[in-house]
Amino acid sequence: MKKNLKSFLLILLGGLLVAVGTYFFLAPNHIAAGGISGVAIIINSIFPAIPIGASMMGMEIILFIIGMMVIGPVFGGKTVFCSFSISGMVLLLEKTFPNIKPLGSDVLVQLIFGILICGLGMGMVFNQNASTGGTDIIAKIINKYFRISIGKSLLASDITITIAATAVFGIDKGFYAILGVIITATVIDKVIASLNTYKQVAIISTEGKHIKNYIVDELERSATIYYAKGAYHNNEREVITTIVDRKQFLKLKDYIRDIDNRAFITVNEVNEVLGEGFAEIM
Repeated sequence: MKKNLKSFLLILLGGLLVAVGTYFFLAPNHIAAGGISGVAIIINSIFPAIPIGASMMGMEIILFIIGMMVIGPVFGGKTVFCSFSISGMVLLLEKTFPNIKPLGSDVLVQLIFGILICGLGMGMVFNQNASTGGTDIIAKIINKYFRISIGKSLLASDITITIAATAVFGIDKGFYAILGVIITATVIDKVIASLNTYKQVAIISTEGKHIKNYIVDELERSATIYYAKGAYHNNEREVITTIVDRKQFLKLKDYIRDIDNRAFITVNEVNEVLGEGFAEIM
């Protein structure tokens, strides 16, 4: 229950970032940098009476049904929550801050800020096995069946929208949109990688028993024990290996320092860990 609540809170936070980045930075400058939000910006520019949030909501219903059928109900449920949250947030922002204008005269700076904010939010959402809806669902399907990273899958699915943006807003805005899609793909992959980085720790210590108990009881992680012979003294020593997240590593390091400041520790970064209490093997 606690894990599910945390997941939905992270999805909600990611959705809020996408809504803010889209409404305050991309939409006022007519930058349709892919996604359903990009299509909604194009539609709104042609038919100003149709709100961006309403367009997003309508298109998301269709793609959501496809996503639930192809990827599964868990993904579908989280995506519904996220996509309609984003649409609702955008509608609320339109009511609270109507007729929003560009925040400055430098379109490139606003593009970069908008894409960074949206990309961070989308990365957080994807990392919770959900999507922000729209073309993100297509990207998730591509990722599932062709094992292409989410960022590159999203890049492939959004090219058509950037071409449409070029036709509607002109070549300059089209180039901005293409640049935005490329930056978004890069940011999403970087965010997902950073959120899934773990520490692989190997420990040699005279206090091995206490360290093992701390890893299992306090950090709620497992460990693997093997024995190695040192070349200098030619004696056999116990080696404890475990994989923990960054916060757990800091706790473990502090604990080892307190009980054995002569312990020998090696640390490697691991970009993906599957099974045994980590991500599911997909």
